[in-house]
Amino acid sequence: MKLAIVRIRGSFHLSAAMKSAFAHMKLNTKNSCVIVDDTPSLRGVLTKVKDYVTWGPVDEETVKALERRKSKDSVYRLHPPKKGYGKKGIKVSFSAGGALGNRGAKINELLKQMI
Repeated sequence: MKLAIVRIRGSFHLSAAMKSAFAHMKLNTKNSCVIVDDTPSLRGVLTKVKDYVTWGPVDEETVKALERRKSKDSVYRLHPPKKGYGKKGIKVSFSAGGALGNRGAKINELLKQMI
């Protein structure tokens, strides 16, 4: 299964461990997205950076839409979403009405707003 990981928050006040985790995933800027295979080691990294990213399983239609965009080194630079990230913003988890953490299949809706 493929996961889409989108970085939502910036790099202000990041620890060195967080910076290296983002560098490992190649998510260096806000609104950047990567498509990766779901592995246990990746899940460990996601729990570390869960307060800065959102993720979920991506469908083939969304992957094709992303691939139509020019990508540099498998990192997709996206626009901010058209209707915003959610009612409570980018500092609250998705389950509480915000934007961070695991979105499940709703990641496809977010990516379509950002393309």
